[in-house]
Amino acid sequence: MQAKLVLQDGTTFEGEGFGDLKSSSGEVVFTTGMVGYDMSLTDPSYKGQILTFTYPLIGNWGIPQKKLWESEKVHVAGVVISDLTNKPNHHQSKQDLNSWLVQNNVPAIVGIDTRALTQKLREKGVMLGKILMGNKNIDFIDPNKKNLVAEVSINTLKIHKAEISNQKSEMPIGLLNCGAKENIKRCLIARGATVYEMPWNYDPFSNNLPIKGLVISNGPGNPKMAQKSIDIIKKSLNKKLPTFGICLGNQLLALAAGGGTYKLKFGHRAQNQPTLQLGTKRCFITTQNHGYSVNKLPPHFKPWFINANDNTNEGIIHETLPFFSVQFHPEATPGPTDTEFLFDYFLEKVKKNI
Repeated sequence: MQAKLVLQDGTTFEGEGFGDLKSSSGEVVFTTGMVGYDMSLTDPSYKGQILTFTYPLIGNWGIPQKKLWESEKVHVAGVVISDLTNKPNHHQSKQDLNSWLVQNNVPAIVGIDTRALTQKLREKGVMLGKILMGNKNIDFIDPNKKNLVAEVSINTLKIHKAEISNQKSEMPIGLLNCGAKENIKRCLIARGATVYEMPWNYDPFSNNLPIKGLVISNGPGNPKMAQKSIDIIKKSLNKKLPTFGICLGNQLLALAAGGGTYKLKFGHRAQNQPTLQLGTKRCFITTQNHGYSVNKLPPHFKPWFINANDNTNEGIIHETLPFFSVQFHPEATPGPTDTEFLFDYFLEKVKKNI
């Protein structure tokens, strides 16, 4: 079916529809990563967005079994690519990208100049757009006006037992699921933590959970919409509980502690973002997926990491207390695992608190 991508400023790209052949609207963004499209598409942080892949060949290795996804389903509002591979070749492949998107009710468009689209989004900033199939026109929808965190979080408390069943090594950790990727849990459990995975608005303190540390997950949209999460984090800080934020968790921690956030022009979405650790000569290549950032440090916090491309904030840390967060993804998937050591750093703080 003939399809077109229409941007809010009227710019139109014509191509061919695949996946679920329905019209869809959202915020058009781009990612410059070369690999991991299956992990990106199942990342809840992309909820409400039409994701453009700048790498030209998508679908090469198909879709693996569900246990390798980063959530239960595809979360994007639409997919934009240059070229589609219909005959994937990989030993883990269970199906092709097209049939997977059909099953997940996600529309997509192929055959457009993703380079020109990306250049426009970098120059003008990300903007609303819609994928139109045939003559099925729809209105523009702004996902940033919704509480997307509430839409992608879990509904009930889940407990994931540590792989190390030893009381001395077992650490009860609360994971505030604001749209958490699966590998955050995997990284914690593999290190001996028992993870209490909580909905975005679940208060572990009023419910008397025996947690000794709090991890604030990644997630989609404007952090200021998740006020109930912010209120829970404030309680964690008041109790001086070791607290570790990831991606959206960086912004939520900043807001809970008295800082501020703002919307970036086109955000960071890739597995190749260079991040500098302040006070050292270390540069890490990191996985990122965010459209908002911290622009006002909370009292008694200092910048921990910055982006080497644009000097925006990539992490904050308290001057004396065990509160810290990063704007990138130490759990990777996809991308480099260079910063996975941050889970060890967090759990060391937890052990001192037990």
